[in-house]
Amino acid sequence: MATVTTMPTHKRSRELFVRLSAYLTILVALVVTLFPVYWIAANSFKFDIDIFAVPPEWLPRHPTLKHYDEAFIQRPFLRYALNSFLVAMGTTVVSVGFGTMAGYALARFSYPWQWRKQISFWILSTRMMPPIVSIIPLYLFFNYFDMLNTKSALIIAYTAFNLPFATWMMKSYFQDLPVELEEAAIVDGDTRWGAFLHVALPLARPGLAATAIFCLIISWNEFLLSLIITLTEQSQTLPIGIAGRVTQYKTYWGEISAAGFMACVPIVIFAFIVQKHLVRGLSLGAVKG
Repeated sequence: MATVTTMPTHKRSRELFVRLSAYLTILVALVVTLFPVYWIAANSFKFDIDIFAVPPEWLPRHPTLKHYDEAFIQRPFLRYALNSFLVAMGTTVVSVGFGTMAGYALARFSYPWQWRKQISFWILSTRMMPPIVSIIPLYLFFNYFDMLNTKSALIIAYTAFNLPFATWMMKSYFQDLPVELEEAAIVDGDTRWGAFLHVALPLARPGLAATAIFCLIISWNEFLLSLIITLTEQSQTLPIGIAGRVTQYKTYWGEISAAGFMACVPIVIFAFIVQKHLVRGLSLGAVKG
């Protein structure tokens, strides 16, 4: 009897230890991940002298909106933010739209010989190329067509780098969906295009959400291409505007913190909006033999 009562107690203790270890690991990961965001937010409400206080001030003792006024009223950070929004949304819509159709074609249509694998590899291989090697060709290309310093040029450049990943990601999602659902829609009188719009596309919402978040984050945070292609605040994005506050004589940490914190807000809001679609697999296995 002693053995019977001791074993469950030992097992419960072990499960409790494993659970506490998991919670502690999650807590440490959250602190490491969120602390930089908190520190930027806290610095954005401090005076310049308090940002460099020793020991550091973990909470602003005298909160101020001075840096927000300097960044968004006295300087054109709202223009930078609007440019980033337009470029990121345009890139996301174009990349997800074409990537979804290309991914569906690779997942559902048949190709002669080994063309499907070859095309898939060619598309994915473009992600292996560092973006910096394409700066000079892109600059010459946009200069030839008189598109330098335009938001359209940024959308085209960002789409060129986001589209391969969007295609590959959507291809994997469509391959996981049961093809029998689309075949049943076609048997009922729907067309291939109708089956794609009415059956496959709604079931691929998790993939659309994940792909859109990826494209939006990459386009929103991109710095190098925007630095080369854009020249004035008319088309410069938020990362360029923030980097511009690092001058030869002074670094405006307060303005950088205020603008950097506000730059995080749209991505967080978008992630909360689409988070319910990120749980995939609700429709997988819907058709059983």
